Amino acid sequence: MSQSVRLAPGELKPLREINPRMMSYNVEFAEVTGGTFWKAYTPGQVAGTEEFYVEPTSEGIAAMYKDLMQVYAPIDLYDEKLRSLAKELGPAWVRVSGTWATKTYYDFDGTTNGQVPEGYLNVLTKEQWIGVLDFVKAIGAKLIVSVANCPGLHSAEEPWHPAEAEKLFSLSKEYGVPIDAAEFANEPNMMEETGFPKGYTPAHYRRDQDLFFKWLRANYPDCLCVGPSTTGGEEGLFFGKGGEEGKGGGVEQLIESCSCAELLEGTTEPLDVFSYHYYNGISERLASVMPAGHWLAEEATTEAYLKTAPFMAEFYAPMRDKYCPGGEMWVTESGDAGGGGDTWASTYLDVIRTINELGGFAAVTNGVIFHNTLASSDYGFLARGVFDPRPNYFAVLLWNRLMGTTVYDTKEPIREGAHVYAHSAKGAEKKVTYLVINNSKTESVRVELPKEAERYTLAGENGNLRAAVMTLNDKPLVLGENNSLPALDPAVQAAGTVELAPGTCTFFVL
Repeated sequence: MSQSVRLAPGELKPLREINPRMMSYNVEFAEVTGGTFWKAYTPGQVAGTEEFYVEPTSEGIAAMYKDLMQVYAPIDLYDEKLRSLAKELGPAWVRVSGTWATKTYYDFDGTTNGQVPEGYLNVLTKEQWIGVLDFVKAIGAKLIVSVANCPGLHSAEEPWHPAEAEKLFSLSKEYGVPIDAAEFANEPNMMEETGFPKGYTPAHYRRDQDLFFKWLRANYPDCLCVGPSTTGGEEGLFFGKGGEEGKGGGVEQLIESCSCAELLEGTTEPLDVFSYHYYNGISERLASVMPAGHWLAEEATTEAYLKTAPFMAEFYAPMRDKYCPGGEMWVTESGDAGGGGDTWASTYLDVIRTINELGGFAAVTNGVIFHNTLASSDYGFLARGVFDPRPNYFAVLLWNRLMGTTVYDTKEPIREGAHVYAHSAKGAEKKVTYLVINNSKTESVRVELPKEAERYTLAGENGNLRAAVMTLNDKPLVLGENNSLPALDPAVQAAGTVELAPGTCTFFVL
């Protein structure tokens, strides 16, 4: 059944103001140092014409990594194309973290000669870190990190100490690009699996997070203390399809993990920002060992699938209120699927999820969402190495250009064919930007406009949801000569009723 929507900007009531850097992203620590990351899908797998298959094994994910991963060289953060495209996204937070950050040795004086010290996994050079700082400065971003907490630094019974962290923070400050925020660790609820010392427990973590934040506030008081950066592990929280079918469908199925309460209850150093991680599910790469955590491509526009992001925000908001009352809530890692993204992550199909996540999150709370990643694996905004923009890049570029920081209550219930969000119009006083997502595959949605509006309609090229190219008002969005951005011009839409085709996303400025 087709839906009807009436846009009434004069009747809107404000809900809240949101962070102007809400749309942010990750640059993986493994990208900075070089290291293993997910193998890219083939063009046929991306298009959905070739099945992705990995031989299942009773030995778990680790035994499958040889077929799923490959070694990559460090990212070139001085690349002009990368910098230009990142800067176009506007002010953002850049998070340099990930599991590798927990196990990285900072060799800023060159004493290791490239050899990894015992108890660590990899080495970060001074030149590599300065590359991060230069990138952050060049694009006008803010920087968030996590720090080393592994067997090379201390044992479980020995308290954490800042010998490594001091290198990172002092170099950044001396270079003129101080670290603006820090999480103690990436996904600490997985304990040893995330790189902590052998025998590490939640009690050890609480002790050490307090030590880190106390040290941070004493030495770098302008740096925000963010945490706990957990993923799953909570009673009633399911990855994938949820309910009994999806119960245990996430990492907790294979890895013993602990809850947010176990990491924070009784800590003495308060959080400035509450953080968590979320993915809609897990990708085809891991589906054979976590089948209940995986969504099929044909489910990627359904109400159940699109509800995941706002459900997560609603689920974690009471924890934020308990452990960080009055603070913002940050999703410091987000995307369509853990395990490098689904086969369709680099296509238009994932745009519907991405901008619905932004609209749904802003309707629930204020904070920042860090998309994983800027330019790595299939879920990256930009293709790895060549940095060609994918559909999601252009979608969030439009979001950042059109959606302001005042969020309004549209009074429109979320339903198939009509996900409606409204914000103040960016840079246009007294105007409003509506986003109307028609996630139906078969029915158009009728939108009633009270006056003339600027219209920006996004769709897969040739009507293909899995298209690698997205169109704006029927014009393909691809880079031009010298990597110039295409014009993102609106069409003029007269007042009256307009029909939006199935599977399209439309911004109206009026």
